[in-house]
Amino acid sequence: MNQITFEIDGDVQAQQRPKFSRFGKGVSVRDPKESKDYKSFVRLVASEYALDELITDPIVLHIDVYRKMPKAILNSKKKYQQVLDGVLRPTTKPDIDNLVKGIKDGLSKVIWHDDSQVIELVARKFYSDKPKAVVTIEWE
Repeated sequence: MNQITFEIDGDVQAQQRPKFSRFGKGVSVRDPKESKDYKSFVRLVASEYALDELITDPIVLHIDVYRKMPKAILNSKKKYQQVLDGVLRPTTKPDIDNLVKGIKDGLSKVIWHDDSQVIELVARKFYSDKPKAVVTIEWE
C-alpha cells in the first residue's frame, strides 16, 4: 500500500454554496471567492507532495480537520483537558462534509485524476491550538 501524508496549515475553509448568475438565456455557476482561494491554496500545498504521474488507482482518503478552539474552551481547564484527551470535539458548523469538499477539489488533478477514485473516506473534526488539516492518501 502506497501512502502520502501532509498538512495544510491554517483554518480549513468550508465549501460554500455556488453563486448563480444569468446572462441572456444561460446560467453561470461559480465558486465564491473564499472557496476558490482555499482550493488554490490546497493545490499549492499538495503540489509539493505530488508524484510524477497522477494516481489512477482507487484511493482511501483520511482527512483530520483541526479547528480553532473557542474562548469557552481556552478559559476552562476542564474543557481544555477534555480536548487534549480527545473527548471534547467540535459539533458546531461547518459540517465535516463541507470542510472535506474543498480539500478533495483541491487535490483533484494534482494528486489524483478524479474524485470518483476515492472509494473510502474517513473525515474527523478535532480542536487544536494550531488549525490545520492532515491529509493521508492511500492506494495500491
